[in-house]
Amino acid sequence: MRNLTTLECAMERWSDALWALLTPPTRKQAEVVGMLRRECDNRALILDRRRTLVPNTFVIELPPESHRQLAASSAQVARQLATQVRRHAAEQGYTFAGPISVRLTPVHSAAVGRYRIGSRITPAQCRGEQGGPPQART
Repeated sequence: MRNLTTLECAMERWSDALWALLTPPTRKQAEVVGMLRRECDNRALILDRRRTLVPNTFVIELPPESHRQLAASSAQVARQLATQVRRHAAEQGYTFAGPISVRLTPVHSAAVGRYRIGSRITPAQCRGEQGGPPQART
């Protein structure tokens, strides 16, 4: 039980660090999660009555300073944000074309203020596509 408590505290510190870097003090901490949800909603493709396809690959572009501060915990932050996207998709009945991926990247452009989010639909790769063409069996 002690290990779970320690892990929970560590994840809480990492997420607090992300919120401190990505959102100004006057904004709510849920702004980044809200933007990821809006990205799903705005880019949804209705396939039929029961299936709506949404982006599964998200890139959060950060200024270099913010990215450096989050570099050590970026994998945990990305997993936590991916979990939030999964929850939203489950609530809305959305479908993904492949596994959910959230990546934090540095951008050296002046066009990025605090952060910018991009997304796309990335299909899951078949086993034969992962390392090049499928191997022929003899």
